[in-house]
Amino acid sequence: MLNEIRDDAAERMHKTIESLNQAFAKIRTGRANPKLLDGLTVEYFGVDTPLIQLASVNVEDARTLLISPWEKKLLPQIEKAILKSDIGITPNVSNGVIRLPLPPLTEQNRKDLVKQARQEAEQARVAVRNIRRDAMADVKEVVKEKEASEDEGRRAEEGLQALTDKFVADVDKVLATKEQDLMAI
Repeated sequence: MLNEIRDDAAERMHKTIESLNQAFAKIRTGRANPKLLDGLTVEYFGVDTPLIQLASVNVEDARTLLISPWEKKLLPQIEKAILKSDIGITPNVSNGVIRLPLPPLTEQNRKDLVKQARQEAEQARVAVRNIRRDAMADVKEVVKEKEASEDEGRRAEEGLQALTDKFVADVDKVLATKEQDLMAI
């Protein structure tokens, strides 16, 4: 029972790290990255559809994304969706494709993006700690129901704390890598 609680907590903490990595992929660096457009939806026959299902997104060069829609009539809808999104890039439409030129980041932009990355990392740390809190409550409930001894419960709590420390360190590592990536010119 206690091992199941620990394994469930570890799995949920791992998903938190994956979620953080996805959030960091959407924070743009100086280089073009197709993940920047993850989550962008385009209205297609009255339904919001992910861009990835309507077009191919490729890196044309270090600072340009190239979007090639499967159907040319989608160009205006894709352009409109990009303009309405919060990525802050103006698309260039020509010859049936859309180019997204990424402007170089200024020092202030970099600092703002680092601040945003730190907020995402803090949210991940809080999520990991909340998972620990829930798991600790489950352990205490198991001990209270006499399904495990107090010593086993204490060992399980220590294991959960060690697991939490490991995942918080992982968050810090991922954040440090992202900060280094953002501040690189």
